[in-house]
Parts: sequence; structure tokens; C-alpha cells
Amino acid sequence: MSPLAQVFAVIAALIHVLFFVMESIVFTRPKVWKRFGLKSQADADVMKGMAFNQGFYNLFLALGVLVGVVLVHTGAVASGVAAVMFGCACMALAAVVLVSSNRHFLRASLIQGALPMLAIGLVVL
Repeated sequence: MSPLAQVFAVIAALIHVLFFVMESIVFTRPKVWKRFGLKSQADADVMKGMAFNQGFYNLFLALGVLVGVVLVHTGAVASGVAAVMFGCACMALAAVVLVSSNRHFLRASLIQGALPMLAIGLVVL
């Protein structure tokens, strides 16, 4: 697995850790819930449980990618690449789902999906 693919994968994982923090820890702050297109604190309160759960999905994907990179560096290359590819594919596909559900989330979708796609592309090539 190329060093550049690993860098893209790790940065993608760190972005997903940031999503975890936003969704599971600080979601009810107005600055945060407004980023998710919500209009009021009441809406944020209703969505809090779902956002909390979604944040953990993002954390688990990030951890899978990070564990994969560690495995690559400890000699379990095939397992590590498989973990990185699976995590990055999930991130990229989630970005496709995001933009297909609401075109206003194009920028968020690109933030979520571009780096994992670059990592996948570098592994495949």
C-alpha cells in the first residue's frame, strides 16, 4: 500500500473522528447543528439521538481504517489493506448516499468522500 494512499486514508479517518465529535459530543451546540441544516434547537434536540448513533458509525469506520494502516506497518499487509479498503469504501459510499439524498450536501459529500476515493484509487492502481 503506497504511503500516499495511507496518508489519504488516515486524513479521511481523522475527518470521520471529527464527525464523531460533532455528532456525538457537541451536536446540540447551535454552531454545530446549523451545519447539518437544522433550523432550531428544538430540531436539534429531536435529532440528537440519531446524530449520536451516526457519530459512532463514523468513529468505528475511522478506527477500522486506522487499525488497517497499523496492520500494514506491522506486517499484516493483506489484512491491513483489506481493512483500509473496506473502511474507505464505506466512507465513499456514504458520501454518495448523502449527496443523493439532498443535493445541498454536495460540499459535505465531497469532504466526506474525496479522500477515501483517492486512497482506494491509489491502492487499485
